Amino acid sequence: MQKLVLASGNRGKLKEFSDLLHNRGFDVCAQSEFNLDSADETGLTFVENAILKARHVCLHTGLPALADDSGIEVDALKGEPGIYSARFAGPEASDANNNQKLLRELAAVEDEFRTARYHCVLVLMRHAQDPTPLICQGAWEGRILRESIGEGGFGYDPLFFVPTHNCSAAQLDKAEKNRISHRAIALQTLLRSLAQFPFAK
Repeated sequence: MQKLVLASGNRGKLKEFSDLLHNRGFDVCAQSEFNLDSADETGLTFVENAILKARHVCLHTGLPALADDSGIEVDALKGEPGIYSARFAGPEASDANNNQKLLRELAAVEDEFRTARYHCVLVLMRHAQDPTPLICQGAWEGRILRESIGEGGFGYDPLFFVPTHNCSAAQLDKAEKNRISHRAIALQTLLRSLAQFPFAK
């Protein structure tokens, strides 16, 4: 088995990636197992931040690393909150704080112009100097509702309307969300690409 460190301490993400990658020959563990703090996300794009996180883990563990960076971009806000999705309303903002700020920012925007999409970028680096990391992206199109609907999911899910299912992301069954979301799309691309991504033996 090839050991792979996930650049996250999120247990849900760890289980998801472990389940998907185990039968591809990967033993996925969390960066917390190495007492490693998170990298400073100083990039200006999802790709840059994911690379920063993966390289940080490679440097401090000497092992291959997998990182993801994700968020939501709203067209009427010129792509905001984007890479600042988790801290849109401030450094210690809760999901509710972020959702309230988004609703305030879009209060005067008509429904047809409230288009948005979730983005996920996954980066797999074999070592800290890897010149050709594997970069996979997924996008999930929707629009922003005028009020929160649904109890499931997290982040902006209660405000993210999914046209294909005529409901918010927070109303989706968990299995269905994991099948169609931005992260699911990026993960499927990653799984398809691994066969052509050689690791040193």
